[in-house]
Amino acid sequence: MQFLWDSAIGLLAMTGGLLGLTLPFGKLATEAGVPAMVWAFIISGGAGGVLLLALLLRGERIRLTPHKLRYFFLTAAISYAIPNLLMFSAIPHLGAGYTGIMFTLSPVITLVFSILLGVRRPNLLGAVGIAVGFVGAVMVALTRGEAGQAADYFWVAIGLLIPVSLAAGNIYRTVDWPEGTGPIELAVGSHLASATLLLAGILTLLGWQAFAPLAGVPLVIVGQVASASAMFVFFFRLQAVGGPVYLSQIGYVAAAVGLFAGTILLGEHYQLLTWLAAAIITAGVFITTKAQSQAGAPAPVRIEPASSRS
Repeated sequence: MQFLWDSAIGLLAMTGGLLGLTLPFGKLATEAGVPAMVWAFIISGGAGGVLLLALLLRGERIRLTPHKLRYFFLTAAISYAIPNLLMFSAIPHLGAGYTGIMFTLSPVITLVFSILLGVRRPNLLGAVGIAVGFVGAVMVALTRGEAGQAADYFWVAIGLLIPVSLAAGNIYRTVDWPEGTGPIELAVGSHLASATLLLAGILTLLGWQAFAPLAGVPLVIVGQVASASAMFVFFFRLQAVGGPVYLSQIGYVAAAVGLFAGTILLGEHYQLLTWLAAAIITAGVFITTKAQSQAGAPAPVRIEPASSRS
């Protein structure tokens, strides 16, 4: 277990795999009539609650500061509430597998943000790996969802907003990471903040009756909360070990899991071009992972707030 905790590739595989399970769970929930905002709340509230209990059982507690509160709520909005709302809204129109492949654009957008902000730059091999993955992502985007069921371009555009939000979150969490704070505490605080934002949105826009369809999917709720709780522990550890650009590759792994789960478990069908693109994306993962091992584990990077610069 200690090896996994310190291994960038091990953390990448575990985090991406657990993230990928969100896609089939989300499709099952939305097909049962659960609103996208409610299912996003279940993930954040469930994961935040489970991880808070684990934190308390270990004799630890969250020590709130103005910095942490800012971090919790900005992370909640950019990394969880917005992309989850977009994802669960798009899945009924694009399919679980196709929506998952939108995650693969996150590394490219993260790299652009990272270069612009001077957070961290990959070496040449890493850039090649990300470029290869991007070629695969473009190919799959052209197929517009399941075979024979081309989605409206509006929903393709909604899907494309997912990696933009994820990339912004990847950068923000790195540059504003509260010093001396562990990954579980950050996961708890940010998810409870996300649940708070989403609950306010549900009550304002939908009302309490929006929770009624949850009664029809109890096992899906248990599976989703369990996988999300485990995923977010590894997620913040991967952030610290691998950095924002490497972390963004969980989308590649999640896309593969979502594509296979959608096909095997949910009966979705995709064009040959989609599968070819998925193979190209996988090649991009291996190339960038090789580049990461050559570069070694990066040291945490911080950017001074604008107010402290001359």
